[in-house]
Amino acid sequence: MRFIAEQPAKATKRDIARAFEVKGEARVALKHLLRELEQEGLIERRAKRLAKPGALPPVLVCEVVEVDDDGDLFAEPAAADPTAADTEAPVPRLLVATSERRRPPGVPSLGPGDRFLGRVVDLPAGYEAVARAAVRVIKLLDRKPEGILGIVREAPGGARLLPISKKQQAEFLIPSELMGGAEDGDLVSVAVVHQSRAGLSHARVIERVGSLKSEKAVSMIAIHANEIPHIFPAPALAEAEAALPAPLAGREDWRDLPLVTIDPPDAKDHDDAVHAAPDPDAANPGGWIATVAIADVARYVRPGSALDKEALKRGNSVYFPDRVIPMLPERISNDLCSLKEAVDRPALAVRMVFDAEGRKLRHSFHRVMMRSAAKLAYQQAQAAIDGRPDERTGPLLDAVLRPLWEAYAVLKRGRDTREPLELDLPERKILLKPDGTVDRVVIPERLDAHKLIEEFMIQANVAAAETLEGRRSPLVYRVHDQPSLSKLENLREFLGSMDLKIAKQGNLRPDVFNTILAKVQDTPNRHLVNEVVLRSQSQAEYSPINIGHFGLNLRRYAHFTSPIRRYADLIVHRALIGALGLGDDGLPDGIEGRLDRIAADISACERRAMVAERETIDRLIADWLSDQVGAVFRGRIGGVTKSGLFVKLEGSGADGFVPISTLGAEYFAYDEARHSLVGSQSGETFQLGDAVEVKLVEVAPLAGALRFEIVSEGRRGRPMPRSRLNRQRPRPDDDRKRRVVRKAGRVR
Repeated sequence: MRFIAEQPAKATKRDIARAFEVKGEARVALKHLLRELEQEGLIERRAKRLAKPGALPPVLVCEVVEVDDDGDLFAEPAAADPTAADTEAPVPRLLVATSERRRPPGVPSLGPGDRFLGRVVDLPAGYEAVARAAVRVIKLLDRKPEGILGIVREAPGGARLLPISKKQQAEFLIPSELMGGAEDGDLVSVAVVHQSRAGLSHARVIERVGSLKSEKAVSMIAIHANEIPHIFPAPALAEAEAALPAPLAGREDWRDLPLVTIDPPDAKDHDDAVHAAPDPDAANPGGWIATVAIADVARYVRPGSALDKEALKRGNSVYFPDRVIPMLPERISNDLCSLKEAVDRPALAVRMVFDAEGRKLRHSFHRVMMRSAAKLAYQQAQAAIDGRPDERTGPLLDAVLRPLWEAYAVLKRGRDTREPLELDLPERKILLKPDGTVDRVVIPERLDAHKLIEEFMIQANVAAAETLEGRRSPLVYRVHDQPSLSKLENLREFLGSMDLKIAKQGNLRPDVFNTILAKVQDTPNRHLVNEVVLRSQSQAEYSPINIGHFGLNLRRYAHFTSPIRRYADLIVHRALIGALGLGDDGLPDGIEGRLDRIAADISACERRAMVAERETIDRLIADWLSDQVGAVFRGRIGGVTKSGLFVKLEGSGADGFVPISTLGAEYFAYDEARHSLVGSQSGETFQLGDAVEVKLVEVAPLAGALRFEIVSEGRRGRPMPRSRLNRQRPRPDDDRKRRVVRKAGRVR
């Protein structure tokens, strides 16, 4: 019996006979002995293997149910038939064992809800009190099939669900009594009520999203397609509702300091407030004191709590044209932690002293109670500075707003000296009608008010990183590596074709790119060079290891100013609280070993959010243009591939694809170095950044895809030398298959 318990994978009758060297006729006695043990209930038979009653099988399907404070994953056996499970028997808790607490090669990062095939292994020492056994991942299977999004199509006896996600290929049958009021063509979310191996599985409607033409439906597609958590678990909501306003005790009273919030006009959460005043120190003539106060989210979201676990799972808030998927419940994000006007709110503040040239001389952090003097919009504050104050900004103009702008002028001198990367890449904003459909697309003007808040926040982030690094505290940096050698060489070759040069130097700095951008600022190639320089850059991410921030030209940088919507900022807040002795709610012990994984996870969440936001905008604009097939638009080439061109329309910023086969009768070759397609006979060239006219020939709103045809001529050029021609010209059939192509956009 001890052998069977200790060797579950080698517990067949043959294995037992071999282990105990039972041979010949003695095998008959062994057979009778095993039968007696089975009849007495001391062992049980599982197919050909014998096992101790209640023992785990050597290989089983598991579902991840929890991630604890130390980053350990715990799972439970996944019941094949939940309705047949013994609800009175305790469910065994299993530690997900990986070598050195890292996932095995080829196995993606696991999280709650993931299912995998695992093998039972020895439980490491020290885990006896929290798990019954350990299980090593063999293969990731799938996620629990719930909250599936799809389109309802009428069928006899109910309807069929056509899932939106490419990962969910199978359709579902929705019986009439489980339709929940959904109608043909509606976008709905369903839960599986019966899974069938033969035929369609049954589902019931748990949410009717509505018409596909509404923004809510479009954003829900992106949420489900990118697996973004959007429903808060009951424990997290309960913690949020039970939270009480923070008391003044243990905080500095800053309620008389006229801090103001400056945000977009439609902002619901206000997590940063600013103030500026001349430095009274005679030793610092022309100097300024800039103060930034940030909502004290750490006061309400404690390490290891249900709120904390859900915030880490989400990583950040996700913003769509008319909805937000917040990182924290509204009770926290829009109420207790929002720096509302004339309401006492706890904050973590930094007071920074700058000299007349914008150099930071010193700074200090404080845990305070503040009271916002005013809630202002960017345009409102800018109008007051430009001589058009209103009833709200008029009383604040001389005492609050003008000092802010004068302090910004000083900080800007320091920024200009630092010379961060200055790319000219305007972003579009979609304005919606009351019914959720697109009204128009605008490119908001970038005001000094935007730049002021941005620079104040950058300086606060730098101060946080410097303080924690000086205290030798663990933290998550915001890092941005310099361009790779291969990307830099490609950029150098491209700019060389335009008589622009980048010096081959070892110490690369952003001002090298700024010099190039300044040379083309007033030329037709401005858009082209900005796009190419952007594509040469690395991607910013989070890391516990500091490599600096190349784009901002900063040696150390950490996100501190938006803990309501970014988990990275919450980590920095906790680190400051612990390092400066500002409370007992700092970083938990032993977090150093988890920061690498946390940084990777929240970086992935950030990329996921950006993809979802971009896909939603693409779908909305595609639907908006669906009734304009055949119309001609002006645009600019935003991408060049072997298959064709991506064109961005002026005004709307809509992206569409031009298959290479539609460019002309001749063969067009792809010149990767010059980001262009070149006619093999005429030399007609279509290059990244070129202005073109295109005709809209096909729209796929659900995919957010547009197909264009070029109606203008390309620029004149020389045919590409035969030695450089790409001989693998695409066949006409290939382009028909690619008639609608989803844009593979770059995450910036």
